[in-house]
Amino acid sequence: MIAILKKEFNSFFSSPVAYLVIGVFLLMNGLFLWVFKESFNILNAGFADLNSFFYLTPWLFLFLIPAITMKSFADEYNLGTLEILKTKPLSNWDIILGKFLAATLLVCIALLPTLTYVYTIYNLSNPYGAIDTGSIVGSYIGILFLATTYTAVGLFTSTLSRNQIVAFILGVFMSFILFYGFDALASLVGNTGYSLKQFGFNEHLKSISRGVIDTRDIIYFISVTFFFLFITKKQLENE
Repeated sequence: MIAILKKEFNSFFSSPVAYLVIGVFLLMNGLFLWVFKESFNILNAGFADLNSFFYLTPWLFLFLIPAITMKSFADEYNLGTLEILKTKPLSNWDIILGKFLAATLLVCIALLPTLTYVYTIYNLSNPYGAIDTGSIVGSYIGILFLATTYTAVGLFTSTLSRNQIVAFILGVFMSFILFYGFDALASLVGNTGYSLKQFGFNEHLKSISRGVIDTRDIIYFISVTFFFLFITKKQLENE
């Protein structure tokens, strides 16, 4: 598994993928949060918080993470290297987890520079240092859990097609349904809406972002991640 992780991680930086994903993520956040005079602008909000950042990031990751994972297995199919990997002393779980951890590590690297946003609002707050640390920490934890589920979904959709663009579109579509689809459906059905929301990523992300880590939310994200990794394994076994 470690060998696959290193191979995948190095492949990200040996191509434009890692630089584009990190660059686009930081550029879009920087423009919306600090430059554009819109509702997301932190300096114009009048509050020392990062709510705008934590609202934008799930939507940016909705596109950027499938862009990372789209080639994970589609590329292996096209190059014929999946069969070679299977002849090595590696289980399907080793291959899947290696690719999963490499993509997750890249997402973590993309998030690291955003810690400067926390430092900035800490210094800009009045009184000095008056920020909701619990909410910020909880939101970062929630974003990391959300990123792992997006990654697992992206790996699964990468096994469904040899075409990377198709894998990307499927990854975005499935992630969108799981993130926002249940919320949209809940708004149409009335009284049973709350129960429907519990099936979506967004409701559990908002729960963690309040700064109270509920084990139900953690179990939800871990379960969804494992489910998509498991069906990815089943898909590989059928190849």
